[in-house]
Amino acid sequence: MGIKETLLSFMREEAYRPMDIQELVAVFDISKNEYTDFKWTLKIMEKEGLIVRTKKDKFAVPERMGLITGKLQVHKKGFGFLIPENEGENDVFIPSSCMNGAMNGDRILVQITRDDLNGKKREGEVAEILERANTKVIGVYEESRNFGFVVPEDTRLTQDIFVSKKDSNGAKHGDVVIVKVVKWADKRRSPEGVITEVLGKKGEKGLDILTIIKKHGLPEEFPEKVLKYAEGISEEIDPAEIARRRDIRDLRMVTIDGEDAKDLDDAVSIERLANGNYRLGVHIADVSHYVREKNPLDKEALKRATSVYLIDRVIPMLPKKLSNGICSLNPNVDRLTLSCFMEIDHKGKVLAHEIDETVIKTNERMTYTDVTKILEGKADEELLNKYDYLIEDFKTMEELCLILREKRRKRGAIDFDFEESKIVLNELGRPIDIKPYERAIANRIIEEFMLVCNETIAENMYWQNLPFVYRVHEEPDDEKLQRFRDFIYNLGYTIKSSQEIHPRALQEILEKVQGKPEETVVSTLLLRSMMQARYSPECAGHFGLAAQYYCHFTSPIRRYPDLQIHRIIKENLNGKINDKRRERLAVIVDEAAKQSSEMERLAEDAEREVDDLKKAEYMMDRIGEEYDGIISSVTSFGIFVELSNTIEGLVHITDLDDDYYVYDEAHLMLIGERTKNIYRLGDAVKVRCSRVDIDNREIFFDIVKNEGEKEEIVPSKRTASIIAEIKKEFGPKEEGQKEEDEGM
Repeated sequence: MGIKETLLSFMREEAYRPMDIQELVAVFDISKNEYTDFKWTLKIMEKEGLIVRTKKDKFAVPERMGLITGKLQVHKKGFGFLIPENEGENDVFIPSSCMNGAMNGDRILVQITRDDLNGKKREGEVAEILERANTKVIGVYEESRNFGFVVPEDTRLTQDIFVSKKDSNGAKHGDVVIVKVVKWADKRRSPEGVITEVLGKKGEKGLDILTIIKKHGLPEEFPEKVLKYAEGISEEIDPAEIARRRDIRDLRMVTIDGEDAKDLDDAVSIERLANGNYRLGVHIADVSHYVREKNPLDKEALKRATSVYLIDRVIPMLPKKLSNGICSLNPNVDRLTLSCFMEIDHKGKVLAHEIDETVIKTNERMTYTDVTKILEGKADEELLNKYDYLIEDFKTMEELCLILREKRRKRGAIDFDFEESKIVLNELGRPIDIKPYERAIANRIIEEFMLVCNETIAENMYWQNLPFVYRVHEEPDDEKLQRFRDFIYNLGYTIKSSQEIHPRALQEILEKVQGKPEETVVSTLLLRSMMQARYSPECAGHFGLAAQYYCHFTSPIRRYPDLQIHRIIKENLNGKINDKRRERLAVIVDEAAKQSSEMERLAEDAEREVDDLKKAEYMMDRIGEEYDGIISSVTSFGIFVELSNTIEGLVHITDLDDDYYVYDEAHLMLIGERTKNIYRLGDAVKVRCSRVDIDNREIFFDIVKNEGEKEEIVPSKRTASIIAEIKKEFGPKEEGQKEEDEGM
């Protein structure tokens, strides 16, 4: 146990009381020579938030002092939430008056000021900022006579950044800029900064996506050192490397990807064995042969951890020389791979498997579109003739795909069949079409083959008892799951009550609602009950896939965990893992899992924001147009409606002006007080696009009433009697009465 762990263990003991440094020195018998290092360790632990220092310079662990460490998530209205680092702890609400200069994304220590009470979240105040997330901020420069300020693009950064004239770097009013914060905000003062880069004027082609890239701190160009290293890699494979590998260049295999894909990292082969079983081969680019541990490519790959796909551009994890070149499984060229062969029976069970370092030569670069056409009988003669020698393979692949899918279904894997969208841009970067992305049979073939391969690899490595990076997905959140149970109970469905929920029970509900009006609402709510999948050194299973063992093995060109586990598999195959290496790998996989999970979230946020931006731009040109949609979410402030092209917009409660609406959280609906009109999750509605807020990526709809539909207002008995009194007082009068009134 290291000094950090020893100190933490000591401070967490029940008998411990906060001690100053001299008391700790005495307890741990620290010599004069060790004093400086010991003092430095305490400083680092304090900076990391592992321990805190009291006003009397005494040290303790945060949790014993009513403090919690975590990340700050700020709402654009100014308040925020602490997302605790300890899993399982509830979020803490932080009012805007208790931020104390903290900004969105900062790692902070929070003092609890109010515990959970009557269902209300606990509240807190920022006690200390441990680590700043936003040392550089992107925004629009606004100029005044003697100074300027930058209005952050990220609406969660609620304070403008003051910039003196001398630090404006030539920025003009309205420029999109990057500002480096040099003085942080406190209760009385705004943050101050220096403009380091002027990106251009708002509205210039490509600047919108570049702004999002910069805002999320995504890497752009590779460092010169990394590019130089990549350029030094030979296009030719060393004959000695081929000689030591299993040569399967004569085995018929193909890659199947989208039309636009350039980084082809998986190929598949299929054979029907004499006993009737299938022999599936999944062959993955051996990126680890080129990206060795700690070389410049590896350090940069770990830093990026994933490739980011932003509609018309990719921020790759590896330089193009590798991702589109030597590592990409292009047709009819020799490539180094890591192959997993599986013998699978007619029930989808993997009876045996082999993992090997191989050299391959793919026969064709197939697309999902062409394979689907062939299998659905929609291929023209030219296509059939071109791939006639592969047609039987594709049919066998389809057979096996359906068997594997049925096996997963029976096992209880939850299959959310939500449509994703494909956004088409013109040459100016403007969206011209948004359509659902089809998951056809060819897509499903590759999906099922990669799933079974990932499971097989994970199970193999689990029983080898080696450090490894697993893909884990925990059981749903209890509170959210109970809300889901209550909601579907009101629809007439029940989930058997038990201590532990099995994914099969949830999949059965999805099957029961399939094709029914409530299908969308039930699927949506179930998805929202789920935890986020993440990477972990612990094999905790994958709830959504109903899999005991799961990992990501199949995309090492674009995901760091896949690359890391390739190294471990190869070292194990070659007998190179001793006790010392095992200890080192334990540290490596822990770091890889954390970094990859964090960067995956960052990439998802950026991808979602770019999609939302382009969807908002698309609807900007369609204000006034009417659409059919489904209510995808119901909140106290209105309803969200999703269109068939996956665009989502808000009908604000103030725009539901035919009545006063009350939010029924238990049944996820808005109910009109007078009309009893109901807007329920999953209901079909007709909407009109009323306005679009590009800056906040928000689309607003109005509900369209059917033509001729006019509500008759039926007043309550009390209101009716009041109206009668008014009519009596101010209604038509006799002639004599009129004259009398006029003479008053």
